[in-house]
Amino acid sequence: MTPGARIAAAIAVLDDVLSGEPAEKVLTTWARRNRYAGSGDRAAIRDHVYDALRCRRSFAWMGGAETGRGLMLGALRAEGVDPSDLFNGEGYAPAPVAADETGNDLADAPRAVRLDMPDWLMAPLADSLGDGLEPALATLRTRAPVFLRVNLARGDLAEAQRVLASDGIETRPNPLAQTALEVTANPRRVAQSQAYRDGLVELQDASSQAACAAVPVQPGDRVLDYCAGGGGKALALAARGARVTAHDTDPRRMRDIPVRADRAGVAIVTEASVPASDRFDLVLCDVPCTGSGTWRRTPEAKWLLTPERLDALCQMQAEILTTASRHVKPGGHLVYMTCSLLDAENAGQIEKFLGDTEGWTLTFSQRFSPVDGGDGFFVAVLSAS
Repeated sequence: MTPGARIAAAIAVLDDVLSGEPAEKVLTTWARRNRYAGSGDRAAIRDHVYDALRCRRSFAWMGGAETGRGLMLGALRAEGVDPSDLFNGEGYAPAPVAADETGNDLADAPRAVRLDMPDWLMAPLADSLGDGLEPALATLRTRAPVFLRVNLARGDLAEAQRVLASDGIETRPNPLAQTALEVTANPRRVAQSQAYRDGLVELQDASSQAACAAVPVQPGDRVLDYCAGGGGKALALAARGARVTAHDTDPRRMRDIPVRADRAGVAIVTEASVPASDRFDLVLCDVPCTGSGTWRRTPEAKWLLTPERLDALCQMQAEILTTASRHVKPGGHLVYMTCSLLDAENAGQIEKFLGDTEGWTLTFSQRFSPVDGGDGFFVAVLSAS
């Protein structure tokens, strides 16, 4: 496909996404219907689409319309490319730029448009991030790095880098966590690489790895991962010698954990329900949240979030904290995590829990900004008396 044809395809996909269809579903459907498109074409179209979703408001401003065509006009202008070079109507390229498609200067845009954020979120984000607001939101407009966690039960960073390099995957250590490698070349090869197949590495964001490293777990400790999902944090703690039980209210989310655990060489028990009387040395709650710290990876989510949804999430988080705390044995630890930037989901939840619940002490907390290199993330460790 020509560059112009790729842009035309991205326009069609974006129009469907803007009408309410999930981006992944639309991209998959497009690929099935256009099997002539090679892997390079599909990757380029995907990149166009996700870049446009990250920068939806600013690209629409520069492109003159919040449509697939407007977003791609804005995307080219943001890159300093004259759209008429590719919007020329030749072959499968988009029709030429019309006289009324000149767009607008981004310098004249409101702050929320320049930072690609819904208007209503600016105030709570400003309250949460302070002087770090603009750098964090500017970072969320860019593509996220790909990070790997080295499974120290299988090898060390140097070995992982060597094995990955044999498959053409270049990496560099990341200072956020001792186990973190950032992929600098050929990230799409990771899932088929020898290092991944042998359990030497797992995909996990560097901030998430740093948060897991802050968890006070010792070999042999009984750990309950209360909101386990796909099991990334359960795997990280099991690699440190913990005896991990993974739980999720939707057991289907845990279906890959046995395979991942076998590949990593660790044992993880999955449970759809946890007896009320069961107590653990440590309970980890990586709670459902807005995911605002991960919007580089899931840009659709920031446009779908509403104040009502945020309130519902905060209520759910508080309920999970209360319920999970009952599974911590005396002298044990309760760990709370989110991939959110909002204080309402982070420090605010901890303050509320400590105010409502006796017998707990906050011993550690840290918030990671996307500016730090990984996702936005929050972790707090509470000790039971």
